[in-house]
Amino acid sequence: MNPSQILLLPGWQNSGPGHWQTEWERLHGYQRVQQHDWMRPLRGDWSARLEEVVADAPGEVVLAAHSLGCILTAWWAAHTRYAHKVRGALLVAPGDVERPDLAAQIPGWAPIARQVLPFPAVLVGSQDDPYCSFERAQTLAGAWGARFVDCGPRGHINADSDLGEWPEGHALLRALMNKD
Repeated sequence: MNPSQILLLPGWQNSGPGHWQTEWERLHGYQRVQQHDWMRPLRGDWSARLEEVVADAPGEVVLAAHSLGCILTAWWAAHTRYAHKVRGALLVAPGDVERPDLAAQIPGWAPIARQVLPFPAVLVGSQDDPYCSFERAQTLAGAWGARFVDCGPRGHINADSDLGEWPEGHALLRALMNKD
């Protein structure tokens, strides 16, 4: 696949220096889906932007989502006309926007879409993610029909997790890229 067909979907506040998504963008040329407002995300706006980027893609795409990007993927998949263009999705550390503390910080994202995704997906969860319990991540994987991967105690699987280029995650992405 062409590197531009790998779409990086960061979460709330974007993915900064040291984040595996930023490393993959730098190393592999993957395309970050830019949102209009990283600090005050609006589900409708983010979903419309993803729809636009997938619609404009010349062929199939693979999604590599983190945190709120996972929640976006599920919501978008429930409403899009372009699910057929998605070869697969790597969903890393979904943020539980139905938790009262997160719902207050990121309003308008609940409820979380819980339909089986219309494309193959792998959900990577951490045993000590402060934004989504391990059990909740497993429940979301089941609802979405995603294969669940236990990442161990890695926090929110972000820059603070010191993953660097995160080769284990990239291997999961490459497996999705090569699905026939």
